[in-house]
Amino acid sequence: MDYLSIMKQRHSVRQYKDDPIPEEIRKSLTEEVEKQNKESGLHMQIFFDEPKCFDSLMSHYGKFSGVKNYLAIVGKKGSDLEEKAGYYGEKIVLLAQSQGINSCWVGLTHGKSKAVIEKGEKLVIIIALGYGKTQGAAHKSKPMEKLSSVKGDMPDWFKTGMEGAMLAPTAVNQQKFLISYNSSKLTAKVNGTGFFSKVDLGIVKCDFELASGHTFDK
Repeated sequence: MDYLSIMKQRHSVRQYKDDPIPEEIRKSLTEEVEKQNKESGLHMQIFFDEPKCFDSLMSHYGKFSGVKNYLAIVGKKGSDLEEKAGYYGEKIVLLAQSQGINSCWVGLTHGKSKAVIEKGEKLVIIIALGYGKTQGAAHKSKPMEKLSSVKGDMPDWFKTGMEGAMLAPTAVNQQKFLISYNSSKLTAKVNGTGFFSKVDLGIVKCDFELASGHTFDK
């Protein structure tokens, strides 16, 4: 899969057509959710033909319309939950985009979801899914040098990874992250303060890793 091309195609979409998602794509997305749940320990749940979550005043305030499909990212409470939600949720988003399904990360402007939330768990964020009325628009990005720190010459793979990271969706396009490389260690951290910044960091790390083929040090 050419992840960087998919990241370039993918933009946030808030208005959706009434077209149903075909059964084979539903199956593919559901299987991927199950796979990522096993890997991450999250309790992500995907819903199709369920319009009630986005039939609320908050959703209309957020300018959402026609949303009938969504992924609810749920997991056990813990210091790493938000970052994991972003990282593994982004894998579903990119698979959806590769199959022609648009998406939008939704932190607050949605109603009550149908997600089952067990004791000790919390709903972190929701991702709207479906066929957009448009394909959305690219967001503006900060310069690469403001989002990265490299000791010595920047390797080509790092630059490719940064291209992916800069395409990652972040809350109100805040891009509160810094990716660093010093020839032996690759790290990423939240840079500054902002809401959903840990979720954003997870999304950014996923995009960087998939684009570059390199993983972050623990």
